[in-house]
Amino acid sequence: MIQSFNKYIGVFILMVLLSSCAKDFESLNTDPNRPKEVNPGVMLGQLQYRFVTSSITAARNFTHELMQVDAPRSSPGGVGLHRYVVNPGAGVWTNFYNYLIDVEDIYTISDKLNEPNYKAIALIYKAWSYSILTDLYGDVPFSEASKATEGKFQPAFDKQKDIYTKILADLETANGLINTSKALTYGGDIVYNANVLTGSVNQGMVKWKRFCNSLKLRLLLRISKRNDEMNVNSQINAMLADPVKYPMFVTNADEAILRFTGSFPYFNPYYNARQLEWRDGTYFTKFFLDKMNTDNDPRRVLWSTTITVNGAPAYVGIESGYPASTEYQVGRNSSYNDVLRTFPQMGIMMTLAELEFIRAELALKGFNTGRTARQHYESGITASMAQWGVTMPAGFLNQSGIAYNASATNDQQLEQIMLQKYYAYFFVDYQSWFEKRRTGYPVLPRGTGIPAENKFPSRVPYPTYLQSLNAENLAKAVASMGGDNSDSKVWWEK
Repeated sequence: MIQSFNKYIGVFILMVLLSSCAKDFESLNTDPNRPKEVNPGVMLGQLQYRFVTSSITAARNFTHELMQVDAPRSSPGGVGLHRYVVNPGAGVWTNFYNYLIDVEDIYTISDKLNEPNYKAIALIYKAWSYSILTDLYGDVPFSEASKATEGKFQPAFDKQKDIYTKILADLETANGLINTSKALTYGGDIVYNANVLTGSVNQGMVKWKRFCNSLKLRLLLRISKRNDEMNVNSQINAMLADPVKYPMFVTNADEAILRFTGSFPYFNPYYNARQLEWRDGTYFTKFFLDKMNTDNDPRRVLWSTTITVNGAPAYVGIESGYPASTEYQVGRNSSYNDVLRTFPQMGIMMTLAELEFIRAELALKGFNTGRTARQHYESGITASMAQWGVTMPAGFLNQSGIAYNASATNDQQLEQIMLQKYYAYFFVDYQSWFEKRRTGYPVLPRGTGIPAENKFPSRVPYPTYLQSLNAENLAKAVASMGGDNSDSKVWWEK
């Protein structure tokens, strides 16, 4: 009996000691400088960096080749984006859907904490990222996406029209949620630094509001062919008529650009790129450079390397869509300037230049923007120069090839606007491709190495791994889209 009692006491003491040790261990291994609970500020900065590095990488690896900004030095297989061959999933599907989980978490946590500014930022990122996803692929998972915790492991694909309806509504909600007299409680914003108040106004949240509405105007113009279904013109008119309720970019300081600090962990993603990866395997095209050469465009000095021609530096491009037998020599044509690898303003989501070109097109179509199409066009060029930190030559806007042709037809004026918008889209995700699909501009020369059957692509085929992960819903989406190939047009193109 006594032995049994002593054994019981021993076990009890051991349990107390183990419990005490566990508490001591937990105390010793708790970082007092780290938050005990996840808050939106902890997640926001990392999310912003990952989103923008994915989007500008997509611009360099996808859009620039497809839209004849650059072309590979050698392309012997007869395929490649410059020959209009688009591989399934060659986009941001995996990355963006991973990041959207964090967007949903930021919104949910912020809602519980009663933090409307974080909720608004989450909605803006949701609209921005889903607009890119649906313009890339067409119908994509939306209403059931990022809901694995609710058992939605095989989400349905939403119609593009329904996605646009929801993201436009989300931007309207975000615009109303933003409180410009309150700082972000938990910080974390590395785009606009809305973490602090300057006097009684949070200038960062003012800029978030301007980005929100500038983005909304981009998306309304994108679906303008669907005015009868979406009442697009009325929405545009309402925004243009009330700049107090719907403020948009005013200066370059308003632009949605993550400025890379050059310190860990927020490096320009090309900082450590090897010369072979950065420029030896890729050259700018003749289409891209010849126009800049003719115009003496100052942006080429920042963007491009030179080669020596007849003893003088020159910007020289190559053909796009060239025959498979063609191979260009290393170092014999112009490629990406190394300056861009450490350039802080590379993290571009949307710019003042783009907004001015949007307004130029709207003014051309008869909308009351408060200025003429020519004024917006010239402001767009000026804003792009300022964005890249280059000095525009005297008389640049009045020289042949740049001067706005007010006596031309509307279509010719639109072509002129869209060509300058194309240059302003340098390193901006997929936007120049989306706008080419919407307007037909710029007119790109067709390379002699592009097979006759290859059409200019209208979308990216879905990632192949969806056939095993979400086969049933994928099949429904493919049937609805009329096929899963790069020729299938999305809803707003038809």
